[in-house]
Amino acid sequence: MHLLVVDDHPELLDMLSRSFEREAHRVVLAQTLAEARRELSRRIPDVLVLDVELPDGSGVDLCRELRREGARVPILLLTAHGEVRQRVEGLDAGADDFLPKPFAVAELRARVRALGRRGPIERGVRLTISDVVLDFDGCLATRGSSEVPITAREWEILKLLGSAPGRVFSRATILDLIWDDQSPGASASLDTLMGRIRRKLGTRVVRTIRSEGYALDGR
Repeated sequence: MHLLVVDDHPELLDMLSRSFEREAHRVVLAQTLAEARRELSRRIPDVLVLDVELPDGSGVDLCRELRREGARVPILLLTAHGEVRQRVEGLDAGADDFLPKPFAVAELRARVRALGRRGPIERGVRLTISDVVLDFDGCLATRGSSEVPITAREWEILKLLGSAPGRVFSRATILDLIWDDQSPGASASLDTLMGRIRRKLGTRVVRTIRSEGYALDGR
């Protein structure tokens, strides 16, 4: 995943960067709201980890600003320990999760993985690709006039790919976000499920990009 982590403590940023990079995530760091806005203008991350108290303002204000602009990036707020008010304001502003400081890095990684699995899919979103309609809210797939049976694990894969149509998701990313497992068994399961999805929906819907990964057709 591509992560943007915003906090004004360089030591914490360095520790989190090394921790996330060990899990093969790409990490961009910012220490102020101004730096965060600059990075967001360049690329919207898969997950935004945002401290509430920053030198040039409140992370809650940035969260509210992003939601007002329609940004669907999952946002995890880092709040002061025991500050219920911050958590309530953050959730009201559109944050998806929060974690009070001090926190265990393992818990932060787990929460980020969960947000990454959820992705930016909104309720009510549908994608139409050729004669296939994918209703991510109702977990309903149709091809032509016929409903296509899709299993829960197949929907997890489709929702991940559907969070960014046209984007190529590597095998490693899919295995990490869906299975949290890079073992040969998980890899074989991915091959089996991708084959089933392509047979059910057609090869034009989910594309295999040789040596790169898979993408949901974004055209």
